[in-house]
Amino acid sequence: MSAGTATLIALVAMIFALGVLAQLLAARLQLPSIIFYIAAGLALGPVSELLLGDPILSLSTFGGATTLSAIVGLAVAIIVFEGAFHLQIERIREAPAATFRLVTLGAAIALVGTAVVVNFAFPAAGWGLSFLIGALLVATGPTVITPILHVVPVRDRVAAALETEGIVNDVTAAIIAVAVFKVIVIRHDSTSELFREIVSRFGQGLLVGIVVAAVVYYVLQYIDLSPGDAPRNARVLVLAGALVSYAGANFLAGEAGVAAAATSGFLLGNADIPYEEDIIDFKGDITLLVLSFVFIALAALLEIEALAEVGIPGFLVVLAVALVIRPALVFLSMYGDRFTTGEKVFVSFVGPRGIIPASVATLFAVQLQAQGSVQEANILLGTVFLVILVTAVFEGGLARYIAEYLDVIPMRVIIVGGGRVGRSLAARLEERGENIVIIEEDDVAVEQARKAGYTVEVGDGTDTDVLRSAGAANAKVVVAATGDDDANLLVAQLSATKFDVENVIARANNPDNVEAFEDLGVRTISSSMATAWAIDNQIERPALAHWMTDDSRVGDVQEVEVTNPDIVGESVRELGPQLPDTCLIVLVSTDGDTFVPSADYTISEGDKVTLIGRTEAVREGMAFCQNVEQG
Repeated sequence: MSAGTATLIALVAMIFALGVLAQLLAARLQLPSIIFYIAAGLALGPVSELLLGDPILSLSTFGGATTLSAIVGLAVAIIVFEGAFHLQIERIREAPAATFRLVTLGAAIALVGTAVVVNFAFPAAGWGLSFLIGALLVATGPTVITPILHVVPVRDRVAAALETEGIVNDVTAAIIAVAVFKVIVIRHDSTSELFREIVSRFGQGLLVGIVVAAVVYYVLQYIDLSPGDAPRNARVLVLAGALVSYAGANFLAGEAGVAAAATSGFLLGNADIPYEEDIIDFKGDITLLVLSFVFIALAALLEIEALAEVGIPGFLVVLAVALVIRPALVFLSMYGDRFTTGEKVFVSFVGPRGIIPASVATLFAVQLQAQGSVQEANILLGTVFLVILVTAVFEGGLARYIAEYLDVIPMRVIIVGGGRVGRSLAARLEERGENIVIIEEDDVAVEQARKAGYTVEVGDGTDTDVLRSAGAANAKVVVAATGDDDANLLVAQLSATKFDVENVIARANNPDNVEAFEDLGVRTISSSMATAWAIDNQIERPALAHWMTDDSRVGDVQEVEVTNPDIVGESVRELGPQLPDTCLIVLVSTDGDTFVPSADYTISEGDKVTLIGRTEAVREGMAFCQNVEQG
């Protein structure tokens, strides 16, 4: 093995090691991992050049622009495919109108607005380069949005809008940027030719993505993948599908591969394919590795001269993009929709740019430098990377604090105890859309809860600091569900006295302790009594019991406090037609009294009504009674 090869292997291994370290730091500090990727890349590139005279990583490390382009392209295929695979139709339906406007009207505002600002800040750039930068900076991207949403558990409708915008805008930004670069910057052709280029690349990408998804789906469903190795073969097949869709479309038309990878990922992610959980876990691990590699490598390739070239005008572009253009497009796109003002402000703040603008800008800059357009290359690379650096670091690093300040993080349900009881309760509550956090210190139980997909705070639930870290200060319910009655009692008392949680429930493993718990003001559920109630329900009211506990969860019963002033003073008879179909009022609680209301009963503010019906109808009814948007 040559010295050059050994050095390259060592550098690649170091990049992967730094990527893993960045993941661990991000998880520990509850910050988006992209911040640490960029920091590592800058240390290996510009910072090492300042300190050592030569960067540790450079373009020549990877064998030149052509080799790097291929590496980045395949990595982007995996990243975009994985992001699209997780983009479920059900989630998009959380905010369909706003999502559509974000990726159409919003993208157009970002493109034109950024181009105008760049042309003003850099008169020498010209409109062609200005629109190229504008096209690249349309992309927010799943590579930066997803890590933020991992540490900022916003409502589903907000997450759906951000994720969908990121996936779609990655595709549109890449294709529009390539078309602008080739048609306007290089060939100086007409706008009609630009339109044909964009439509052609989109069309070919969609076609290839559909064909690949259909082939992979057929093989997974109808061809024997060898029973003993079927999960592994399914994982490899889907990964190959992501790469083939990208490469096939790129062979037909440059950057059409991004559209193909997104299309095939979205179709397969929404299809009922076997071994889906295995595929998701496998793709997630692969994506983390390639994401860390590409971000660190591209950040390392950033040249100091490029940042120096843009200077103050570059920062003006950053400020305009982050503080003017982004809020304008968000508020216009979400106008009249069911997002709160706080949620709109949060979405306005969270618009960091990611891997697509970084990778494509790097490749374009190399081509411009080869043609002798060094100033244009530096303006392109410096502006794009400056926007990426500032938005990723500041927006990613401050996202959680902004979300907490704006109160857009839904209140949590904390379950202390991740055993069978705790996990079973978590499954039912999560099905209803609750934001669940489990506190557990047993290693086996922690692993089981995490494998089930729950957020787990590792520690002793009787520790005030652990409760605070889990979000007890923002919890609407705390359930003490451990197998230790003393621990459950202490958790309940701490939650009520230290964190002022309104709804605290404790599990009593020993029925003899129930009376003592309740004497101390703790709402208590006895395990033996709960079992007796369940058996009694199966004997006396089997239809209702089955309906409420069936795996399909078609029905639900919920109690909600009436806070909607529009329905205060109305009778149950008048309120009934305003509720969704299949949603009925069955009980009213007021002043400590609970009863079945008559049709003439008048609703008062603060009344707690119990709604029964189909799950979605009950959720809509709860939102109506509280005068809040569903979600």
